[in-house]
Amino acid sequence: MHKVILGISQRDYESVSKECMESFGLSQSNVSRKFVEASSKALKEFQERDISSEDIIALLIDGKSLARQQIIIGLGITMEGEKIVLGFIQSTSENSRSIKQFLKSLIGRWLDYSKGLLCVTDGSKGIKKAIDEVFGKKYIHQRCQWHKRENIISYLYEEQQKEYSKRLQRAYSEPTYIEAKNELMKIREDLRQINLSAVNSLDEGFEETLSLHRLGLSEKLGFSLGTTNCIESLNSQLGRYISKVKQWKTSDQIFR
Repeated sequence: MHKVILGISQRDYESVSKECMESFGLSQSNVSRKFVEASSKALKEFQERDISSEDIIALLIDGKSLARQQIIIGLGITMEGEKIVLGFIQSTSENSRSIKQFLKSLIGRWLDYSKGLLCVTDGSKGIKKAIDEVFGKKYIHQRCQWHKRENIISYLYEEQQKEYSKRLQRAYSEPTYIEAKNELMKIREDLRQINLSAVNSLDEGFEETLSLHRLGLSEKLGFSLGTTNCIESLNSQLGRYISKVKQWKTSDQIFR
Protein backbone atom coordinates (compact mmCIF):
# COMPACT_ATOMS: atom_id res chain seq x y z
CA MET A 1 0.00 0.00 0.00
CA HIS A 2 2.76 2.44 0.94
CA LYS A 3 4.68 1.80 -2.31
CA VAL A 4 1.59 2.57 -4.40
CA ILE A 5 0.79 5.69 -2.37
CA LEU A 6 4.39 6.90 -2.72
CA GLY A 7 4.09 6.90 -6.48
CA ILE A 8 4.52 3.47 -8.09
CA SER A 9 1.41 3.04 -10.20
CA GLN A 10 -0.37 -0.29 -10.23
CA ARG A 11 0.30 -0.47 -13.97
CA ASP A 12 4.06 -0.01 -13.54
CA TYR A 13 4.52 -2.08 -10.39
CA GLU A 14 5.30 -5.34 -12.22
CA SER A 15 7.90 -3.87 -14.60
CA VAL A 16 9.64 -2.01 -11.77
CA SER A 17 9.73 -5.13 -9.58
CA LYS A 18 11.25 -7.24 -12.37
CA GLU A 19 14.43 -5.23 -12.05
CA CYS A 20 15.13 -6.61 -8.59
CA MET A 21 13.15 -9.82 -8.03
CA GLU A 22 10.89 -12.45 -9.53
CA SER A 23 7.61 -10.84 -10.54
CA PHE A 24 5.30 -13.79 -9.93
CA GLY A 25 1.91 -12.54 -8.74
CA LEU A 26 2.67 -8.87 -9.40
CA SER A 27 0.30 -8.16 -12.30
CA GLN A 28 -1.69 -4.92 -12.22
CA SER A 29 -4.88 -6.72 -11.18
CA ASN A 30 -3.06 -8.53 -8.38
CA VAL A 31 -1.43 -5.35 -7.09
CA SER A 32 -4.77 -3.55 -7.31
CA ARG A 33 -6.50 -6.25 -5.26
CA LYS A 34 -3.74 -6.22 -2.64
CA PHE A 35 -3.91 -2.42 -2.41
CA VAL A 36 -7.70 -2.49 -1.94
CA GLU A 37 -7.31 -5.06 0.86
CA ALA A 38 -4.56 -3.12 2.64
CA SER A 39 -6.20 0.29 2.29
CA SER A 40 -9.59 -1.08 3.41
CA LYS A 41 -7.99 -2.41 6.59
CA ALA A 42 -6.21 0.91 7.20
CA LEU A 43 -9.45 2.84 6.64
CA LYS A 44 -11.38 0.67 9.11
CA GLU A 45 -8.71 1.17 11.78
CA PHE A 46 -8.68 4.92 11.09
CA GLN A 47 -12.46 5.29 11.38
CA GLU A 48 -12.76 3.23 14.57
CA ARG A 49 -9.86 4.76 16.55
CA ASP A 50 -10.50 5.65 20.18
CA ILE A 51 -9.37 9.29 20.49
CA SER A 52 -9.98 9.63 24.23
CA SER A 53 -6.24 9.67 24.96
CA GLU A 54 -5.68 12.72 22.74
CA ASP A 55 -5.75 16.04 24.61
CA ILE A 56 -7.51 18.00 21.86
CA ILE A 57 -7.71 21.74 22.51
CA ALA A 58 -8.58 22.97 18.99
CA LEU A 59 -10.69 21.58 16.17
CA LEU A 60 -10.36 22.80 12.59
CA ILE A 61 -13.13 21.96 10.12
CA ASP A 62 -12.99 22.56 6.38
CA GLY A 63 -14.01 20.99 3.10
CA LYS A 64 -12.07 19.67 0.11
CA SER A 65 -13.50 19.02 -3.34
CA LEU A 66 -12.79 15.53 -4.63
CA ALA A 67 -14.42 13.77 -7.58
CA ARG A 68 -17.21 16.39 -7.63
CA GLN A 69 -17.94 15.63 -3.98
CA GLN A 70 -17.27 17.64 -0.83
CA ILE A 71 -15.06 15.94 1.74
CA ILE A 72 -15.45 17.55 5.18
CA ILE A 73 -12.30 17.08 7.29
CA GLY A 74 -11.92 17.42 11.05
CA LEU A 75 -8.36 18.16 12.20
CA GLY A 76 -7.51 18.19 15.90
CA ILE A 77 -4.65 20.10 17.56
CA THR A 78 -3.36 18.67 20.84
CA MET A 79 -2.03 20.57 23.84
CA GLU A 80 1.47 19.61 22.62
CA GLY A 81 0.79 21.12 19.21
CA GLU A 82 0.46 17.85 17.31
CA LYS A 83 -1.92 17.78 14.34
CA ILE A 84 -4.22 14.73 14.21
CA VAL A 85 -6.77 14.03 11.48
CA LEU A 86 -9.79 12.94 13.50
CA GLY A 87 -12.05 11.95 10.63
CA PHE A 88 -13.90 13.00 7.51
CA ILE A 89 -17.23 12.58 5.75
CA GLN A 90 -18.42 12.73 2.15
CA SER A 91 -21.16 15.28 1.51
CA THR A 92 -22.58 17.30 -1.35
CA SER A 93 -22.07 20.54 0.58
CA GLU A 94 -21.08 21.98 3.96
CA ASN A 95 -24.60 21.53 5.32
CA SER A 96 -25.29 21.60 9.04
CA ARG A 97 -27.16 18.29 9.28
CA SER A 98 -24.34 16.11 7.93
CA ILE A 99 -21.64 18.03 9.84
CA LYS A 100 -23.66 17.75 13.05
CA GLN A 101 -23.75 13.96 12.65
CA PHE A 102 -20.01 14.00 11.91
CA LEU A 103 -19.25 15.90 15.13
CA LYS A 104 -21.45 13.52 17.11
CA SER A 105 -19.51 10.58 15.68
CA LEU A 106 -16.28 12.16 16.96
CA ILE A 107 -17.86 12.48 20.41
CA GLY A 108 -18.90 8.83 20.09
CA ARG A 109 -15.20 8.03 19.67
CA TRP A 110 -14.55 9.95 22.90
CA LEU A 111 -13.60 13.41 21.70
CA ASP A 112 -13.57 15.29 25.02
CA TYR A 113 -14.84 18.87 24.83
CA SER A 114 -15.89 19.20 28.47
CA LYS A 115 -13.16 21.78 29.15
CA GLY A 116 -13.94 23.66 25.96
CA LEU A 117 -12.59 23.77 22.40
CA LEU A 118 -11.30 26.39 20.03
CA CYS A 119 -13.09 25.74 16.71
CA VAL A 120 -11.51 27.26 13.61
CA THR A 121 -13.61 27.43 10.43
CA ASP A 122 -13.79 29.35 7.17
CA GLY A 123 -17.08 30.95 8.21
CA SER A 124 -19.42 28.47 6.52
CA LYS A 125 -22.92 28.93 7.96
CA GLY A 126 -23.54 25.18 7.88
CA ILE A 127 -20.41 24.42 9.89
CA LYS A 128 -21.14 27.24 12.36
CA LYS A 129 -24.70 26.04 12.93
CA ALA A 130 -23.51 22.46 13.50
CA ILE A 131 -20.85 23.37 16.09
CA ASP A 132 -23.37 25.65 17.83
CA GLU A 133 -25.84 22.79 18.18
CA VAL A 134 -23.29 20.15 19.21
CA PHE A 135 -20.86 22.06 21.46
CA GLY A 136 -23.19 24.78 22.75
CA LYS A 137 -21.31 27.11 25.09
CA LYS A 138 -18.32 24.76 25.33
CA TYR A 139 -16.43 26.28 22.41
CA ILE A 140 -14.97 29.53 21.10
CA HIS A 141 -15.19 30.22 17.37
CA GLN A 142 -12.14 31.57 15.54
CA ARG A 143 -13.07 32.59 12.03
CA CYS A 144 -10.34 32.18 9.42
CA GLN A 145 -8.70 35.56 8.87
CA TRP A 146 -7.35 34.52 5.47
CA HIS A 147 -10.80 33.66 4.12
CA LYS A 148 -12.21 36.89 5.57
CA ARG A 149 -9.48 38.97 3.93
CA GLU A 150 -10.01 37.28 0.54
CA ASN A 151 -13.78 37.74 0.79
CA ILE A 152 -13.40 41.46 1.47
CA ILE A 153 -10.95 42.25 -1.32
CA SER A 154 -12.98 40.23 -3.84
CA TYR A 155 -15.36 43.22 -4.03
CA LEU A 156 -12.58 45.66 -4.94
CA TYR A 157 -10.91 46.66 -8.18
CA GLU A 158 -7.68 44.82 -8.91
CA GLU A 159 -5.55 47.91 -8.25
CA GLN A 160 -7.19 48.28 -4.81
CA GLN A 161 -6.89 44.64 -3.78
CA LYS A 162 -3.15 44.62 -3.11
CA GLU A 163 -3.32 47.69 -0.86
CA TYR A 164 -6.24 46.45 1.24
CA SER A 165 -4.90 42.91 1.41
CA LYS A 166 -1.73 44.25 3.04
CA ARG A 167 -3.67 46.53 5.38
CA LEU A 168 -5.95 43.71 6.54
CA GLN A 169 -2.98 41.42 7.05
CA ARG A 170 -1.21 44.07 9.16
CA ALA A 171 -4.38 44.64 11.20
CA TYR A 172 -4.78 40.96 12.02
CA SER A 173 -1.06 40.83 12.89
CA GLU A 174 -1.49 43.41 15.66
CA PRO A 175 -0.72 41.81 19.04
CA THR A 176 -3.73 43.02 21.04
CA TYR A 177 -7.48 43.05 20.53
CA ILE A 178 -7.72 46.85 20.86
CA GLU A 179 -4.93 47.51 18.36
CA ALA A 180 -6.29 45.00 15.83
CA LYS A 181 -9.85 46.30 16.14
CA ASN A 182 -8.75 49.94 15.80
CA GLU A 183 -6.86 49.17 12.58
CA LEU A 184 -9.81 47.23 11.18
CA MET A 185 -12.16 50.10 11.98
CA LYS A 186 -9.87 52.50 10.07
CA ILE A 187 -10.00 50.13 7.11
CA ARG A 188 -13.78 49.95 7.45
CA GLU A 189 -14.07 53.75 7.34
CA ASP A 190 -11.95 53.94 4.18
CA LEU A 191 -13.89 51.11 2.52
CA ARG A 192 -17.16 52.89 3.31
CA GLN A 193 -16.17 55.57 0.81
CA ILE A 194 -15.46 53.16 -2.04
CA ASN A 195 -17.42 49.93 -1.63
CA LEU A 196 -20.26 49.20 0.81
CA SER A 197 -20.34 45.53 -0.19
CA ALA A 198 -16.76 45.17 1.07
CA VAL A 199 -17.84 46.89 4.31
CA ASN A 200 -20.70 44.42 4.76
CA SER A 201 -18.26 41.56 4.23
CA LEU A 202 -15.92 42.98 6.90
CA ASP A 203 -18.81 43.45 9.34
CA GLU A 204 -20.11 39.90 8.93
CA GLY A 205 -18.42 37.76 11.60
CA PHE A 206 -16.13 40.68 12.53
CA GLU A 207 -15.66 39.74 16.20
CA GLU A 208 -15.17 36.04 15.44
CA THR A 209 -12.05 36.85 13.40
CA LEU A 210 -10.58 38.38 16.59
CA SER A 211 -11.28 35.54 19.06
CA LEU A 212 -7.60 34.76 19.64
CA HIS A 213 -6.95 38.47 20.15
CA ARG A 214 -9.66 38.64 22.82
CA LEU A 215 -8.08 35.63 24.56
CA GLY A 216 -4.68 37.35 24.51
CA LEU A 217 -3.24 34.48 22.45
CA SER A 218 -2.82 36.07 19.04
CA GLU A 219 0.95 36.57 19.31
CA LYS A 220 1.55 32.96 20.38
CA LEU A 221 -1.09 31.11 18.38
CA GLY A 222 -2.33 33.48 15.69
CA PHE A 223 -0.01 32.18 12.98
CA SER A 224 -1.15 28.58 13.49
CA LEU A 225 -4.77 28.96 14.58
CA GLY A 226 -5.87 32.31 13.16
CA THR A 227 -6.64 30.59 9.85
CA THR A 228 -7.57 27.15 8.51
CA ASN A 229 -4.12 26.87 6.90
CA CYS A 230 -3.36 23.67 8.85
CA ILE A 231 -6.04 21.89 6.85
CA GLU A 232 -4.93 23.59 3.62
CA SER A 233 -1.48 22.13 4.25
CA LEU A 234 -3.04 18.70 4.72
CA ASN A 235 -5.06 19.11 1.51
CA SER A 236 -1.88 20.01 -0.36
CA GLN A 237 -0.21 16.82 0.85
CA LEU A 238 -3.26 14.77 -0.11
CA GLY A 239 -3.13 16.31 -3.56
CA ARG A 240 0.31 14.80 -4.16
CA TYR A 241 -1.23 11.33 -3.90
CA ILE A 242 -4.80 11.56 -5.14
CA SER A 243 -3.80 13.55 -8.24
CA LYS A 244 -2.39 10.25 -9.54
CA VAL A 245 -5.91 8.78 -9.72
CA LYS A 246 -7.35 9.25 -13.21
CA GLN A 247 -10.83 7.89 -12.58
CA TRP A 248 -13.00 7.91 -9.46
CA LYS A 249 -15.55 5.09 -9.51
CA THR A 250 -17.10 4.49 -6.08
CA SER A 251 -17.49 6.12 -2.67
CA ASP A 252 -15.41 3.31 -1.17
CA GLN A 253 -12.52 4.26 -3.45
CA ILE A 254 -12.81 7.93 -2.44
CA PHE A 255 -12.74 7.01 1.27
CA ARG A 256 -9.73 4.71 0.93
